[in-house]
Amino acid sequence: QTRDVPHQISLTVAELGNNFTLTCPLTRDKAGLFYWFKLKFGYMVQTVAAGTFDKITLKEQFDNSKFTVTKGDAQYFLKITNVSKEDEATYFCQAGSAYTMKFISGTLLAVNDHKNQQKPVYVRQSPETESVQPGGSVTLQCSLLSKNKENQCPGEHSVYWFRAGSGESHPGVIYTHRNRSDEQEERSCVYSLSKTIHNSSDTGTYYCAVVTCGEILFGEGTKVETRQELWPFVIVLGTLLAGFVIVTVALIISRNQKPVCKHCNGEVTASNHAEHDRSAQNQPSNVV
Repeated sequence: QTRDVPHQISLTVAELGNNFTLTCPLTRDKAGLFYWFKLKFGYMVQTVAAGTFDKITLKEQFDNSKFTVTKGDAQYFLKITNVSKEDEATYFCQAGSAYTMKFISGTLLAVNDHKNQQKPVYVRQSPETESVQPGGSVTLQCSLLSKNKENQCPGEHSVYWFRAGSGESHPGVIYTHRNRSDEQEERSCVYSLSKTIHNSSDTGTYYCAVVTCGEILFGEGTKVETRQELWPFVIVLGTLLAGFVIVTVALIISRNQKPVCKHCNGEVTASNHAEHDRSAQNQPSNVV
């Protein structure tokens, strides 16, 4: 008997005031039931929309111009306009029949408020980039900082780590914990994640998120990439190539010098013959 592997919840960061659309694929076209749910940290689950594969309607407080549900080619769309911090939550879509219902997908929607630094508590992530050889490890840090001593780091947090790989549409949750921070300073909490980078599938941008005081705060992300080791044979090949170039240049210079020497030798020989002829002409002849 095979066990169902839990689906990974994807992370999507939306800018404050922008529009955002959630997508839920439908695995079949025949009649069935369909639901959208909203789960906000610290609150009960809310039903956003409900109906059948053919018709779905928004529920109660979601039935306004802010939310829109449409059906496309084998998928449903939930559009949220003018996104605010109140919309920050995990959204699930569920489909099936009256006897069998299944969660199709889940998306954690985080709203990026650039005024985060103006709040008494904010998240800072380091380093910005990290390069490592395959098989090496990296240590990422996520700090929850307080701007005043009155608002110090609380004793308990929910911390999430996400990774967005190249070519992936949304980051996925890779690690969570709800214990105390690794290091508590006077005005900060520091969380660390050590990760072995086996190959390119482990590279990407890693994000941390800290849930505190009823809201979720995100870091700016750390880009992790691999660098290739300079193999020894490449060094040897480069050395041999440099030696070959030096020998070639020396041979060219040597060959260019030989004609000049022969020419000089030819002039000297001709000059000697001319002097010998003039000496012979100037000598008196003996007549017997």
